Amino acid sequence: MTPHKLIAEVEDRGRAMRVANALQDLIEPPPDALTVFEDREGNDGPVKRWRIEAYFAEPREAAALEADLDLLLGEPPPRFEPADIPDLNWVALSQAALPPVRAARFTIHGQHDCERVPQGPNAILIEAGEAFGTAHHATTYGCLLAIDQLGATRRFRRILDLGCGSGVLAIAAARTWPHAAVHGVDIDPQSVIVARENAAVNKAGSRIRFVCGPGVSTPAIRKAAPFDLIVANILADPLITLAPDIRHVAEAGASVVLSGILQREAPRVIAAYRAQGFHLINHRRHDGWSTLTLAKRT
Repeated sequence: MTPHKLIAEVEDRGRAMRVANALQDLIEPPPDALTVFEDREGNDGPVKRWRIEAYFAEPREAAALEADLDLLLGEPPPRFEPADIPDLNWVALSQAALPPVRAARFTIHGQHDCERVPQGPNAILIEAGEAFGTAHHATTYGCLLAIDQLGATRRFRRILDLGCGSGVLAIAAARTWPHAAVHGVDIDPQSVIVARENAAVNKAGSRIRFVCGPGVSTPAIRKAAPFDLIVANILADPLITLAPDIRHVAEAGASVVLSGILQREAPRVIAAYRAQGFHLINHRRHDGWSTLTLAKRT
């Protein structure tokens, strides 16, 4: 099979990241691999533009992709140009090109950066594989910042990572609150496999229980409830639908971190959770995405 590549170039980093996040988080099906990097003139020349490269196993029409992005972003999308490429493992290659991400106390890195990143309790090795969550996404980044801030002010005993993906947020929570019971759940069996592998690599496998199931209705999650911290990095519409269920498994005074929300969608999400007895503590905005920290009223 010959993969296919769509290329776009923009002058603004923030716009490049908004487009890249939409491609991986909102487009169905998402690219098999995605890279965003500075495109310079010469080794020492000024940054001229940001280059987005999306790799697909099957051909994608550039015009159709642009139309989808136009609806999702609420701004004119960049123009994509198609290009055929050799048959290589572009998923592995794109991950190997990802630099470490520093989010407050945490440094998220791949295996290729183990020798360059100082190892310690705040260094987290993530090889996402087929699961979402390498912290290069603004949504994951925002959750890590929220976890770091909560870690400076509160102690939690029972934590839920709802829609755990790669497990990076559950691992970060286990590092922040080493005496807490941490649970992760995802409806995708492959994500649960990847999350367990990542937890084991980060020596947190015995501290976190990952299960596959339909969210808070999963028997193991119902049994572990109520939780005093819930992190859900999903998308706005599912988060709104889940608001009553999250209220049901959150104890009085619990903190809830929500992400996967475009900034223009944040008011709807906030309103849905206020209706369930939550109040807004913090609204983080990064590269067009929102991360909300809320608390359940006592």
